[in-house]
Amino acid sequence: MQAWISDLISWLLAALSLPEVGLSAIFIISLVSATLLPLGSEPAVFAYINLAPHMFWPAVLVATVGNTAGGAISYAMGLGAEKAYEAWREKHPQHTEDGATPKNKAAGRWHELGRRWLTRMGPPALLLSWLPVVGDPLCAVAGWLRLPFWPSVFYMAVGKLARYTTMTAGLLWIFPKLGW
Repeated sequence: MQAWISDLISWLLAALSLPEVGLSAIFIISLVSATLLPLGSEPAVFAYINLAPHMFWPAVLVATVGNTAGGAISYAMGLGAEKAYEAWREKHPQHTEDGATPKNKAAGRWHELGRRWLTRMGPPALLLSWLPVVGDPLCAVAGWLRLPFWPSVFYMAVGKLARYTTMTAGLLWIFPKLGW
């Protein structure tokens, strides 16, 4: 049974190392991992490059494009959520007994601080979109705040390219060959 699993894993890794299969798999994994779904694309990129070292730059570029496209999807989701919220607020106005609009309960100190920071920094703040945990929501918040789309995508791409390049090169330096 164990030999069968080992053969299956070897076949799967060999199939993924083919340029025509592996790069599309890297694109899909990178795209999905840049949305709010909890998935990491670095292991797939590292495994592919470990199997096909001559494909370092194509794999890094494909992962960057996929991850940036996923960030743009998160941006669009944030923009859509903001538009839906505004439409809901127009249909459901809430007023207190004295006619004033009540304070937003969700807008706490950290919420306001983050909003002001992102508004002040603008699209260059999306250089941090590569960060684990906060990077993907940062893209959605950029859409919610209606930061300019193309500059936002540009800074997302620069940050993600830097991440894939340094992380993959670092992993290759630490683990030169895993013996696959």
